[in-house]
Amino acid sequence: QVQLVESGGGLVQAGGSLRLSCAVSGYTFSSYAMGWFRQAPGKEREFVAMITRSGGSTYYSDSVKGRFTISRDNAKNTVYLQMNSLKPEDTAVYSCASTTRYCSGRGCYDARIYNDWGPGTQVTVSS
Repeated sequence: QVQLVESGGGLVQAGGSLRLSCAVSGYTFSSYAMGWFRQAPGKEREFVAMITRSGGSTYYSDSVKGRFTISRDNAKNTVYLQMNSLKPEDTAVYSCASTTRYCSGRGCYDARIYNDWGPGTQVTVSS
């Protein structure tokens, strides 16, 4: 059974940092590219970051580029999102997702290419 479980969310002051983790089980982790998305109240789900199977390529939305870093440890079946210089507008539920599809650039931003999703973890940034 495929399972993605996020952790690491919480309340942080603006300018602070958080590290999210997404533990994956039920399939060969290294065969899947992984993405992070977020959804704020009243807003549509938004692409945050994506990492390819080997970790050799990463993609970021303009809103987080330079502040967030996505990484993966295939030996631990886990993908991470290091979030620095957090802003109140980063407040959202953050979810990880996996895909078998090949993509590059903005093609990786489309949530429809992702097959499985975690339930999400809440990140709240206070001003």
